[in-house]
Amino acid sequence: MTTGSIQIEIEARNEFWRNAVFVEWAHQYPERVLQELPDGRYLAAADWLPDLTRVAASCFSVVRQSPADPSRRQIFRSLFSSRFS
Repeated sequence: MTTGSIQIEIEARNEFWRNAVFVEWAHQYPERVLQELPDGRYLAAADWLPDLTRVAASCFSVVRQSPADPSRRQIFRSLFSSRFS
């Protein structure tokens, strides 16, 4: 993997399309292996992001760069979801 690794999340319509992203990625870029992290995120080279985004879009999915500390996202979700529920 090149320098500049980032953590990503893949959001899909359902499990079928999520799996399709990985199948299509492996087909188009067999030399680029996404490393799965214990929390369900993935480690990828930063320069892969445009290609990952394109492949995911073709599978009705979205790739997002993950925050360094995902627990902060949970704090904001809990704050804002309680205010607007």
